[in-house]
This record gives sequence, structure tokens and C-alpha cells, in this order.
Amino acid sequence: MQIYNTLTRRKEPFTPLVPGKVSMYVCGMTVYDYCHLGHARVMVAFDVITRYLRARGYDVTYVRNITDIDDKILKRAEENGESIAALTERMIDAMHEDEARLGVLPPSQEPKATGHIDEIVAMIETLIDKGYAYAADNGDVYYRVREFADYGKLNNRKLDDMLSGARVEVDAHKQDPLDFVLWKAAKPGEAHWHSPWGAGRPGWHIECSAMSTCCLGETFDIHGGGPDLTFPHHENEIAQSEAATGKTYVNTWMHAGAVRVNQEKMSKSLGNFFTIRDVLAEHDAEVVRFLLVASHYRSPINYSTESLVEARKSLIRLYTALDGVALEGEAPAESGESPYRARFLAAMDDDFNTPEALAVLFELARDVNRHRQESVETCRALARELKELGGILGLLQQAPERFLKGGQQAMPLSEEEILARIQARQDAKAARDFARADAIRDELAALGIVLKDSREGTTWVLES
Repeated sequence: MQIYNTLTRRKEPFTPLVPGKVSMYVCGMTVYDYCHLGHARVMVAFDVITRYLRARGYDVTYVRNITDIDDKILKRAEENGESIAALTERMIDAMHEDEARLGVLPPSQEPKATGHIDEIVAMIETLIDKGYAYAADNGDVYYRVREFADYGKLNNRKLDDMLSGARVEVDAHKQDPLDFVLWKAAKPGEAHWHSPWGAGRPGWHIECSAMSTCCLGETFDIHGGGPDLTFPHHENEIAQSEAATGKTYVNTWMHAGAVRVNQEKMSKSLGNFFTIRDVLAEHDAEVVRFLLVASHYRSPINYSTESLVEARKSLIRLYTALDGVALEGEAPAESGESPYRARFLAAMDDDFNTPEALAVLFELARDVNRHRQESVETCRALARELKELGGILGLLQQAPERFLKGGQQAMPLSEEEILARIQARQDAKAARDFARADAIRDELAALGIVLKDSREGTTWVLES
């Protein structure tokens, strides 16, 4: 198995620290608002990675943290007139609802920053003792960036280049403009915890260093996150963790690609910002997941109505292959690995190449359809394999008929109304009123409902 390492900027053979076990930490959400499409990308990307590693036989410990104390959280709670705990718990519940609808499995552990204050304080004390951090006279504690010789290695940046033309926050309490905060002194009335430096709360970067090492150890296999986290967040995590422990923090760094909306950066100021629940109110969750899986996890994704329509059409092709095939009961014993499975695994072993893996599924679907009339047993075995391999990507687990008739998507007409129109079309054809029959078909097609005629009768599929 080869994985692209952001740190080395190349694919590398993946060898976990402990044979047969994988330790992975992914930066999670700051829970002051509903999760958006960018969060969905990261959720689904690392869900697929986790599912595949487990399918390969690895015992995966997947840790995804929750940031439940932060400037944005304090501001939003005050604006809403609610407690910090009420806001964060409400947003955590909403996050769990969103990820469940997208078919994202829960992480093995989901630590909260507020549950690891003691570990955070202990790591800051270690950094101060080693000369990598200092307490300012205002109660803040800062990290000395220039003391860490490898600072900038994840992003291939040099310190002087960071200062040149950069917007660096002015803070008279810092010894150097590049230094960043580890502990923030509390303002009057703010939520706080006690520390050797006075009442305050942790900085964002130190939270992840403390939680990851607490849950997975001083060195672990994989650290992941969104594309916007490489700098400064992950760069700062490396500096803090390696300075504190004297050990390599992470062996493989992985970052998902960005989400663009109609080829533009997603932004509230541009009016193209979508929460997960905004999207799922209009579209089937599996269609959204397919769109996120169809691109390589490192590639940017373009979100648009057209791309969702194409994603649904693609899923219809796969579900149509499964439709009407009896998959229940015990699967017959297989002799050797099938060529489809071998190619699927080869694609996923190559840095989780989901587009290539999906191409294998479409070939498998064509083979299912080809054998539908020739050999029931062969058709059934291939369909089983299609569903199994699709499951590794978190796809094709609905009943085919349910998906083809709309699944979780809002329907333009009820099933009774659709069937009534199909009957009206049949009546028109029987009366040789073909213009009326065609008009009914066209009316339904305009709503995304496509009719399919066969000797057995007329069926329908919701295409968009």
C-alpha cells in the first residue's frame, strides 16, 4: 500500500508502527455552527480510508477530536444568549446527525478539548521547561517558533519568508512576531480553567497536540485534516509535539482536497456557502457521498447541481445492476480472488484511488447485467461482489428499489401520483392517443422521473 505523504510530497509505502494496527488522528470540528460541505469532504474521505484499512485487515484506531472551547464558540454563545455547553452539545448532536446521514461511521474516540485541560497544561509546562515556550506578563503563554529548527518543514517554508510581506498579528507581549499562543489569559467573565499562569484557556494548536498524543501516543501512523490546516495549524502541532517529546510526531500526513461551488471557493461572502443539512434537505445523502468519493481524496471537488445530477445517474447504473437480484442467503464459497476484487484493491492500495475503484464497480455492474439472462448464479455472485466492494466505499447499501424510487431525496410527486400518471399514459396508448402518452412521459421526465417500458410493464426511476 502506498500513501501520499504531505510532509515528503511523495507517495510512500505504508508500514504501520505496530504490525496489523493503524493509529490515525484527524482534526475535527470547532462546534459553534452546523457542519458545511468542506467538513463533509473530510468526514467522508477519512471514513473511506478507515473502512478500507479495516477491510484490509488492519485494526484501526481512528481519533477525531472536537474543539469545544474557542473564540468563535464564546462569541456565538454570547450572541445566542445560551451557555457554551448548551451551544456545543447542540452542535455536536447536529454533527452526529449529519455524518450518520452521509454514512460516516463514528470514530473510535472523539476527545473534547475541555476534557484534556490537564494534559494541555502539562505539555505547555514541558515546553516552558525545555525553553520552547514562555509566559508573558499578561498571563498568556507563547511558543518560541525560532527555537524549533524544523519549523516550516510540512509546508516547505522558511521563517524569513513567512515574515516577508506577511500579515502577522501585532502583540506587544510576544518576543517574536512569529510566536503563537499556547495559553490565553481569560478576560473578565470568560470561561476559564486554572493554570500555573493564571485563569485562562488553551490555544487551538496545543489542543490537538495534547489530545492526539494522549489518545495515540507520542508517535502515531497517520494525521489527517482539511487542506486549510497545513499552515499554521499542523505546522504548529509538529513544532509543539516534537519539541515536547523529542520524537517524530507523525509518520504520514494526509490532507483532503478543497470543495469549490460552481468553480468558485466556497465562502459566505460569495453567497455559495452550504451546510450539510442545507444540501441533504434537497438531495439524497448517498448521492452527495458518491460525489465526494468520485474524486480522489486529494483532489478538489466542484459542487454544483449538474455534478449532483451526474452523481445520481452514476449511482442509478450501479443500483440498476443490483435491482431484482436475490442477494439474501449464504454466499457460495469462492475459489481464489476475483479479478474485479484484485483490481479494486490495487486501486485503493495506490493512495486510496477511489476513481479507479469506482471504474471497477461500473465494469462489474455491466458484467452483472450481461449474465442476468445467461446464468442466475453467476449474476448473483457478481452482484454480491458489487455490493460488498461498494460497501467499502460506503455505497450501495440501500435496497435498490428504494434508491431508484428516490431514496432519501425529496420527491416531486408521491408514488401514488406517479403510478396514476403511468396508468393514464397506458390508457392513452390503448386509445391510440400517442401525443397524450408522450406528453405524460415528457411531463414526468421534466420532474426527473424517467419511465422504462418492458414486456413486464412500465417502471420508473428518479434520475434527478
